[in-house]
Amino acid sequence: MEHEATIRLVLFLGLFVVFATLERISPKKKTDYSVSSRWLTNFSITILNTFLLRALAIVLPFLAVGAAIDANAIGWGLFNILDWPIFLEATICILLFDFIIWLQHLLTHKIPFLWRLHRVHHADVDFDVSTAIRFHPIEIALSMILKIGIVYLLGPAAWAVVVFEILLNGSAIFNHANLAMPVRIEKWLRYLIVTPDMHRIHHSVKREQHDSNYGFALSIWDRIFGTYSTLKQRDIEEIIVGLEWQDHRPTKLGWSLWLPFMRK
Repeated sequence: MEHEATIRLVLFLGLFVVFATLERISPKKKTDYSVSSRWLTNFSITILNTFLLRALAIVLPFLAVGAAIDANAIGWGLFNILDWPIFLEATICILLFDFIIWLQHLLTHKIPFLWRLHRVHHADVDFDVSTAIRFHPIEIALSMILKIGIVYLLGPAAWAVVVFEILLNGSAIFNHANLAMPVRIEKWLRYLIVTPDMHRIHHSVKREQHDSNYGFALSIWDRIFGTYSTLKQRDIEEIIVGLEWQDHRPTKLGWSLWLPFMRK
């Protein structure tokens, strides 16, 4: 799709700036570590991920949106067989993709190899908008390969994939924000979407807490499959994020990239 990458980038940067500003105005919790060192590392990781995806596009003919265009051209996928209204197909597609992301997230906590990769994300020593972009390059590559496979199985419209990608990125920025929201509004929002308070629980050092609330956009999957958890406000504010055994080292780029290959 023409200008798709530019549109996504502009929306991502715009949302990032908005929520980075809001969390400075109304922070949920004072951060313990230098913002500059953390953000430098987290942005460096996402820049590496961007270059990796560009390289992956050379090996694989299409990434997610390109795969959707190709699947439609050759008639592959469920929605290319069914003759349903386009907006119904797109709605179902977005819901299915969100469920798949939820399931993928759950599996990254349950399968040891995937957890070694995913703990790079959880190792962040503070919790703010920059945590949303902190994922190991290998995890990003595996996630993209899975996404491409699902696109060929479903055969969604390319614009529906773009909408989902924007939704996923926007949700990740929002629910990782170190943002103090009005309690009543937050309580009602989390019936449908994942809020910062809900996701902060997931980033707790305590195993029983970070093995819950796997949703990125919609909170319904955690409620349906019994992985939803909540805490009182004062307990959420006291949550320590990260890994139990870590120290300041996740603020370093080299350490963060090497983390999956460490013995711990």
